[in-house]
Amino acid sequence: MRPLSKVSPDWWDYTTLDQALISDAARLEADDLLGLSRPGFAVKFYDTVEEFYTAEALEYVRAFETSTDDAPTGICGPIGPTEQLPLVARIINELEIDVRSAHFWAMDEWYVNGKELSADHPLSFRKADMDLCFNRIDPKLRMPLGNLHFLTANNLEEYTASYDKAKCLVMQGGQGDTKHWAFNDPLPRRGAYKENPPSPEEFRMLRARVVDLHPMTIMQNARTSGSGVVSEIPSQALSVGPFETWKCDKVSIWHAGKHDNAFGMRLTTLMISKRIMDSAVPMSLLAAHPNVQFNFLRPAIGTCRVEMH
Repeated sequence: MRPLSKVSPDWWDYTTLDQALISDAARLEADDLLGLSRPGFAVKFYDTVEEFYTAEALEYVRAFETSTDDAPTGICGPIGPTEQLPLVARIINELEIDVRSAHFWAMDEWYVNGKELSADHPLSFRKADMDLCFNRIDPKLRMPLGNLHFLTANNLEEYTASYDKAKCLVMQGGQGDTKHWAFNDPLPRRGAYKENPPSPEEFRMLRARVVDLHPMTIMQNARTSGSGVVSEIPSQALSVGPFETWKCDKVSIWHAGKHDNAFGMRLTTLMISKRIMDSAVPMSLLAAHPNVQFNFLRPAIGTCRVEMH
């Protein structure tokens, strides 16, 4: 029997992994991460905050500027990080790049009382995307609202189908404390998954859906978005799934050191590099995707040494 989670015994998460794997990840030095690149998995370092977020913004711009009316392309993007979003608008406006045929997919949204969080709520991911990026793009250059695909309680099938109507060149994201991308959290430890988590093959079949959030994710979002007020953070969300992720040419994960910690960044890098897939660590399943890139802000990688504060 696998260990119980040290965080919440009713859930799967990375604390249920074999201790030897955890120890191997914790021993990695920052420069060791570069050596974990392999065909299909690239590891890149950026030395400054400015370089890091500019490179992230350029992934949007490149995905948008290659789009045409006959062959529309775009990107699926996160809220967390968000620092790249105003840069996307600034680059497009300054260089007068026509992105009217391009598409954007939002990867997640909060789900409260049976529907998506209102777009005028301060926590709304749609609000953040519009306020920080799309409403800042010159209307003469901007794509129509119909090309912006936001998750709602009533459009999950339509959202999934949209990945077949335009080509998503990049799915961009951050990594949460549960080692998720979007809100692809580990599942509760119950029913068929009481003794073992879903197989990688089962987890990869999950589509855009309503997700019950792991307690770690709720705590993390209270820290990053709610000044620690846990009661303000919803316990469910709408999320893109692995099914849609595998329709994207590339998955690009941005590690700024603001979401997951020094150990988590090492763990998923090691697991993807060595093709160790376990749905208790959802990010590890990207080991089976043909084109994944991990992007690190070098000064934020930190260490896994014990330090008393």
